Amino acid sequence: MVILFDRFNLPKDIFEIIFATKQQKIVAKLLVNEMKEKGGELGKTEMSLFATKLHEGNLITEIEEEPYKGKKVKISYNKRQFYDRILTPMKGMGIIEYDLYKKTYKLSDAFNKELIRIGIMWLRELRKKPGSYL
Repeated sequence: MVILFDRFNLPKDIFEIIFATKQQKIVAKLLVNEMKEKGGELGKTEMSLFATKLHEGNLITEIEEEPYKGKKVKISYNKRQFYDRILTPMKGMGIIEYDLYKKTYKLSDAFNKELIRIGIMWLRELRKKPGSYL
């Protein structure tokens, strides 16, 4: 996944930086909130139930954005797209980790660590002498 951002116009919401569409941002926020409510961890079955609830349009929530602010809204999102466009990228970035042994998804700080590592890579690149790319 590629994250493009303008450091002079960074949104206050991390999800707006990571996800391309408002719908993806909303679904990702709902997922993280669901995981927080369950102690930061969801089992494989619980994740599937969450995705199914989204797919069937049975997830009701309040959205912080206009024109829905303060209103209860039914959220619908395709189950396959949820796994492909929300969960898999979040796993790839280190926001969520999957434990193969426990079969659980867990919120993680690996995303932060990877961004720090990327920053260090850039500092190393800055310190290289000209012409040392080959």
